[in-house]
Amino acid sequence: MEYAISPFLRALVDHAGSDLHLKAGSAPRIRISGELVALDTPAPTAQECEQMILETMPVEVREAFLRDREADYAILLDGVGRFRANAFQARGAAGLVCRLIGARPLRLDELGLPEVIGQLALRPRGLVLVTGPTGSGKTTTLAAMVDMINENRSVHVLTIEDPIEILHEDKLASINQREIRTDTADFRRAMRAAMRQDPDVILIGEMRDTETVRAAIAAAETGHFVLSTLHTTDAAETIGRVIDFFPPEEQRQVRLSLAKSIQGVICQRLVPRIDGIGRLCGMEILVGTNRISEAIADPDKTASITEILSEGGIYGMQTFDQHLVTLVMSGQITIAAAKTASSKPHNLSVQLKRAGLAPQLVDAA
Repeated sequence: MEYAISPFLRALVDHAGSDLHLKAGSAPRIRISGELVALDTPAPTAQECEQMILETMPVEVREAFLRDREADYAILLDGVGRFRANAFQARGAAGLVCRLIGARPLRLDELGLPEVIGQLALRPRGLVLVTGPTGSGKTTTLAAMVDMINENRSVHVLTIEDPIEILHEDKLASINQREIRTDTADFRRAMRAAMRQDPDVILIGEMRDTETVRAAIAAAETGHFVLSTLHTTDAAETIGRVIDFFPPEEQRQVRLSLAKSIQGVICQRLVPRIDGIGRLCGMEILVGTNRISEAIADPDKTASITEILSEGGIYGMQTFDQHLVTLVMSGQITIAAAKTASSKPHNLSVQLKRAGLAPQLVDAA
């Protein structure tokens, strides 16, 4: 089906962009390698903008948007691609951001991700969290992990998404993808129903509230393999965020449950490539070892998580700064880009100098 917005979505694909931004009074913009670039086209009026947005919506989404003035849904443009859309209202006018979604899940080796990600994907039970800011590639990584499960395990995979993004076809596994508002009311209801649907693997698009987090941990503790996301920046913050979902009187038990069930935390940030073509994924990786479990269970040891990661290379663990140093030393990103992506640029500078870079080069970047 064709829409008035179709030429902008085609431009997004043709320019290898990631997102389309549409708002009244401004030319549409697409995000290319992290930067927003305006398209050479007239700016739509508020009325034109709202009409373009409304015609892309299914009836039930349109009704929800007109009532709530925000909505998540998917747009499929034949021959072009599938897009995750978020419609909203700002200063009284409708706006839209569309994210290009891959037509198929990419394989882990196509993404160039560390081998340990595949090992985590094939864990028989427990909890794996993929975290990072919006647009950091969490959906792509999760889809690749589900695809690896699909190719290697004869299991039932149940996904709960808002909206469904990357479509999976059955291979060795049987996959059922459920969309919020279309197939189920919300994440909490879907998780309550999930236990009656005989899943081996459960993917939760995002852990947004205490009840969903509680259900995810309980499922992981009782023999299911659970994958989900959080908007956190590193492994230590992720553990803290999960615990902070709960009131103080429950946090000791949550720590024990999380310590027992956590298999991995994968934190992502996208960093511009040195050649200016696209971005690379910088990763911090936590693997659920005995030392990690002890650090989660004991509040006095939780602050040592980052140190444990830095010493856990034999298990596939790494901190962000360790990975950034590797990317700089291999000539894939600049020192300046690494410093921008690092949480602690000074500490990164020290590590770069220890790795053999000239101090004047590091300090000048």
